[in-house]
Amino acid sequence: MTMLTDFYELTMANGYFEQGMEHEIAYFDVFFRKVPDGGGFAIAAGLEQVIEYLQNLKFSDEDIEYLRSKKCFSERFLEYLRNFKFECDVWAIPEGTPVFPNEPLLTVRGPVIQAQFIETMVLLIINHQSLIATKSNRIVRAAEDRAIMEFGSRRAHGTAAAIIGARAAYVGGCVGTACTITDEIYGIPALGTMAHSWVQSFDDEYEAFAKYAELYPDNCTLLVDTYNVLKSGVPNAIRIFDEYKPSKKGIRIDSGDITYLSKKARKMLDDAGHPDCKIVASNSFDEYLIRDVIQQGAKIDSFGVGERLITSRSTPVFGGVYKMVAMERDGKIIPKIKISENVEKITNPGFKKVYRLYDDESHQPFADLITLEHESAPSEDGYEIFSPRATWKRKRLYNYYAKELQVKIFEHGKLVYDIPSVHDVRKYCLEHVDNLWEEMKRFENPHTYYVDLSKELYELKMNLLEQRGEK
Repeated sequence: MTMLTDFYELTMANGYFEQGMEHEIAYFDVFFRKVPDGGGFAIAAGLEQVIEYLQNLKFSDEDIEYLRSKKCFSERFLEYLRNFKFECDVWAIPEGTPVFPNEPLLTVRGPVIQAQFIETMVLLIINHQSLIATKSNRIVRAAEDRAIMEFGSRRAHGTAAAIIGARAAYVGGCVGTACTITDEIYGIPALGTMAHSWVQSFDDEYEAFAKYAELYPDNCTLLVDTYNVLKSGVPNAIRIFDEYKPSKKGIRIDSGDITYLSKKARKMLDDAGHPDCKIVASNSFDEYLIRDVIQQGAKIDSFGVGERLITSRSTPVFGGVYKMVAMERDGKIIPKIKISENVEKITNPGFKKVYRLYDDESHQPFADLITLEHESAPSEDGYEIFSPRATWKRKRLYNYYAKELQVKIFEHGKLVYDIPSVHDVRKYCLEHVDNLWEEMKRFENPHTYYVDLSKELYELKMNLLEQRGEK
């Protein structure tokens, strides 16, 4: 995937090289500005794939020949690429962590050519997986402990989006996926029942169900809406359960008024002596529709969610950006700032850390704090923080403790991080989301969680703005 990059990354790299800047050290931050769907938080995801990409960065002879054919790169630069070796330091917030706008999800420090070049792929990975993990987590929370299965492969935006999207959905809390290759690669449970075509392939619905029950007596979930859910589908399913006695049984409803049909089906199953039969629903669900049918009393045990999850249809772009925040000159870090007419696009300069602040009694987080790298963790009562969204606001903190969020991933290009399994990432995600204040989990108008600046960082930012005449 080395050549999956915006072309200007290469033309800039050639420019840096020709200016003799290839050994100069730059710092870049990855962050996002808005939570998808107007939510209270996002879920960081994709770090494992970023690591895999960085470990395999190299230019093949074919890549070099292609670049030579563009007739805009020097031979010296092409030789540099031929011997390319990733040598940057990287810090990141672990996958599965609830994260908020404007805080560095990932920081890169290293030779400017290298640190600049990786922008496209790093953003591609983090933006996509964080988007899907965030959407998945919203849907999982809406289901209120009912299982969510990811069913979106056929609606995904390409093969990679299907495979990696299913992984991200699992990180966000889905119990499994319909995408078989994702199970093969990552060990995420592959799940599924049958299609309408299975039922249509036999002379009648009962025969289709009977053949399926013979094949899968330990996991017999029957699709009951091919013809008529209540007149034939559920009665035929009950007949199969009575005759074949599968050890695990269920029905799936894929169309119609799910609330009404599930209530009727539940009563029919219970009256027939099958209270243990699970009801699965699928049909263009998202968090809002799931919430509505549950509030209306639908008798659903689990949901299969496809296109609205795998594409995050309501908000299909995460919007993460990759911005230079500092350069080194003679061993000294020189902060850099990007200024914009849009205030929200003004960056936070310098090499930074991110701390999460927790209440001493509840152990729940109440704010994140961005500091300069050399600053110690805030630990004294009476610590003062500054809100960048309302610069006149200040707050003194008492009875709290702080945890640094970013961890070291690469040191001079060498991996120094133990990559957790995707199952551990999912567990970590659900535990940390569960620990958030309930007010932050609302889908509409969630409580604002502040990401504030240390006094030193705040003053540095104001000074740089003043120097540029933009205060």
